[in-house]
Amino acid sequence: MKPTSSSTVSRNSRLKLGAIIVTLAVLIILPLCIDSDYIKHLLIMTCIGAILGMTFSMLYSSGLITLGAAAFYAVGAYTSTMLVTSLGLSFWAALPVTIVISAVLSLGFGAIFVRNAGVAFVIITLIFVQVIVIAAGQIEFLGGWGGIMNIPRPGSLGPVEFVSKRECYYLILMILLLIIIIYNALYSSRIGRAWRAIKLSPNLAGTLGINAYRYRLLAFVIGSTTAALAGSFYAHYFQNITPGAFAGWLSIYVQLYAVLGGLEFYILGPAIGSLIMTFVPEYLRVVKEIEPIITGLLLLVIILFFPGGILGTIKNPPDFSLQRFKSELSKIKIWKMQGGKR
Repeated sequence: MKPTSSSTVSRNSRLKLGAIIVTLAVLIILPLCIDSDYIKHLLIMTCIGAILGMTFSMLYSSGLITLGAAAFYAVGAYTSTMLVTSLGLSFWAALPVTIVISAVLSLGFGAIFVRNAGVAFVIITLIFVQVIVIAAGQIEFLGGWGGIMNIPRPGSLGPVEFVSKRECYYLILMILLLIIIIYNALYSSRIGRAWRAIKLSPNLAGTLGINAYRYRLLAFVIGSTTAALAGSFYAHYFQNITPGAFAGWLSIYVQLYAVLGGLEFYILGPAIGSLIMTFVPEYLRVVKEIEPIITGLLLLVIILFFPGGILGTIKNPPDFSLQRFKSELSKIKIWKMQGGKR
């Protein structure tokens, strides 16, 4: 007797819950089993990358493609740093202020440019990144191109002092888990359903009473504010920031985290992509000068052969069989016989 659909759903839910509990337990226990500070540092960078990748996925879920995550990552880092070093606030007091300032800035930027969804928006966000980087380098108050050094670590939280990499790992893990809970709630709500409808067809969503501009603006503000939150942690973890840390390939890497893991997997995809893109280059000892070339080639291979990313490929394995090859070859022959016309 075959199980009913309700029992199948219940079993899948239990399996999913079990997988979440096991994963969470591993993430908590992992730094206790690792002595190397270098590995802990890579785990911290993986968490930061996962957060940034999730911001890209959020905008993608509403039909927006952006290269601007690095800009608000920098805004968060510099805002938090100035609040702590110039105004004497603690990290914990500066954090909500940083979030509010980033939200206001992203709201103003998004209110003007989110209407230009498409290639124009991608170019505008990339230009915005360059504007932020150049502004940080030119303004002496922000440290200029030499950056700001000796940024204090996050202050103690009760008995916990964030001095070692183990404590910093638990802090960024806590931030990551909080973001996952919030994002998952959003994707499961009416807002998430509206984003998916807009991504499929903004015009059709409009006929259903869904305001594409407002929902996309909401996604942009949430994603940008999340990137600023990651930037705040980054500044106090590294204890120094320079404009160059937010330029160049950072925006491409953020996009690659989501694409590599799987664009349709808005939370798990960026986490998998960040894990791979953080650990693999380090263990291959890739020279920094050729790393962008390898990254570009990897992105090209994923787009051409694995458009669903790693998780999408696992869920729907591509057919590389001889029969599929013959079928595609026959289609090409028929196309040539027709004069190459579609």
